[in-house]
Amino acid sequence: MKRVIIFKNGTDVDGKVILVTHSLEELLNTASTKFGIVAKRLFTPQGGEIDDHKLLRDDDILYVSAGEGFIPVGPISGPVKTNELSPPKASKGLSDWVTLNVGGKYFTTSRSTLSTKEPNSMLARMFAESDSGFNMTPSNVDSNGAYLIDRSSTYFEPILNYLRNGQLIYDTNVNPEGILEEARFFGVESLVPQLENIIQSSQRSRDNLPLTRRDVINALIQSPLTSDLRFQGVNLAGSDLSRLDLRNINFKFACLHGCRMVGANLSWCSLERADLSHAQMEGAQLLGVKMLCANLEGANLRGCNFEDPNGSRTNMEGVNLKGANLEGSNMSGVNLRVSTLKNANLQNCDLRAAVLAGADLENCNLSGSDLHEANLRGANLKDAAFELMLTPLHMSQTIR
Repeated sequence: MKRVIIFKNGTDVDGKVILVTHSLEELLNTASTKFGIVAKRLFTPQGGEIDDHKLLRDDDILYVSAGEGFIPVGPISGPVKTNELSPPKASKGLSDWVTLNVGGKYFTTSRSTLSTKEPNSMLARMFAESDSGFNMTPSNVDSNGAYLIDRSSTYFEPILNYLRNGQLIYDTNVNPEGILEEARFFGVESLVPQLENIIQSSQRSRDNLPLTRRDVINALIQSPLTSDLRFQGVNLAGSDLSRLDLRNINFKFACLHGCRMVGANLSWCSLERADLSHAQMEGAQLLGVKMLCANLEGANLRGCNFEDPNGSRTNMEGVNLKGANLEGSNMSGVNLRVSTLKNANLQNCDLRAAVLAGADLENCNLSGSDLHEANLRGANLKDAAFELMLTPLHMSQTIR
């Protein structure tokens, strides 16, 4: 266990030897009892304030105050001038502790901390002692005797902690690119590769994030009308694309899981093998869309329009519409061959001349739908509901 010698602020008599226990608060409480004051702050002989008991070393000399600033002891009769050209020279008897004023924030540390891990860094050379003084002239000092460094304290703190314990620890709100810049400035070379790896990993993570509505709008604005816009294989999961004009865009293999496209115009788009599971597409325009083998499981397509007055038919062959809601949609002439519509809701749909050959319609609700001339040959109609049909279903539509 370490011990320190504490004097009352502004004096160098009647010192007390106190054991350093588990926290700075306990040390201040002990000093309060010893000196009969409410101890609130501890200072080094140079005026640097101690804010962590881990900074203390055996037989350190400290000064305690009841909250007032540091009062120098000895021949120092006034504050050090801020325009002083050079700080005090190092000597063999000089304390191991130094205080740095980095961008207006004070840091108290030891010379050994600054030099042990990175002996060739700027910080190590600033405070390394030789017979004539410091190996490298430090900066000016402020009115409290702290060495002035005109850099960001936010990015300096993780570097100092790294020199203390050998681990890079920083707040998630701090930009690692800023820490990297400071590490290069101070010459802490062992920290540079770690930060570069963190930044590269972060950039890769951002590349995998879904595009937002703003990203899509920017692409629409910047693309000329004569060019084909491609979002092939792009991640748009969860994006809100409601009421946008997305006609003729290539969304082949795109991830649109949970995407919100209420009232959007997707006419003549390529959605082949796209993931539209649980997408919200109520009232969307889907004229002439190519949806071959797309995944629309659990999607909401209520009130959508698939019928093109010019005759181009929507191709949804092999599509997965398991549990999807297509109630009230106009699906006249749609190709749903060998598609999966198990447990889907197709109530009151217009399915005239639709191709449902080989489709899985098990437990599908087709009540009130118009299936005039629809092709249901080879379809699985187990437990399908055909109540309130607008036109009778003929055997020729369902049997090969």
